[in-house]
Amino acid sequence: MKDNEVFERICRGEENALEYLYKKYYRMMTKLVISNSGTEQEAKDIYQDALVVFWQKATSGNLVLTSKISTYLYSICQNLWRKELDRKRRLSHEEKDGEEYIDVDTAERSKIITDCIGQLGDTCKKVLMFYYFDGLSMQDIADKLGFANTNTAKTKKYKCKKKLDELVKSQYSESDFLD
Repeated sequence: MKDNEVFERICRGEENALEYLYKKYYRMMTKLVISNSGTEQEAKDIYQDALVVFWQKATSGNLVLTSKISTYLYSICQNLWRKELDRKRRLSHEEKDGEEYIDVDTAERSKIITDCIGQLGDTCKKVLMFYYFDGLSMQDIADKLGFANTNTAKTKKYKCKKKLDELVKSQYSESDFLD
């Protein structure tokens, strides 16, 4: 099938045309992710998400295709993978930030942090305690506190940690943390 024929069939909502695309470009699209620090599963997920984006735009009637379908899909995959890598980097930085509190090695430091956590609101207190002291995953925290999903839990943890940082900085000086 030629690109314009496939595109027209997808615009009409013919799912078998989408399956055709999936198989035709699977290797090319997944190779993009795998060759850029991704796993096979992440590659599959990104490619499936890209196809959903393409399908939605095509069936809405708002997509004017000015390139080959493969080029368009490739750019969607690239953008989705960049966003995923950025998200992973942010999470990695958050986890490193958290290590500062996990590695508290003196009773005094522990007391300072615990006192400041005690001054936070109930939700923040629970989120931070569950994450840093109980070692719960974001999914477990979301479940325990009734958050919509893990992203909500991550956002809440980030905001609460920021509040905690500000609280510690406002009440204590750097010398309080030096041995």
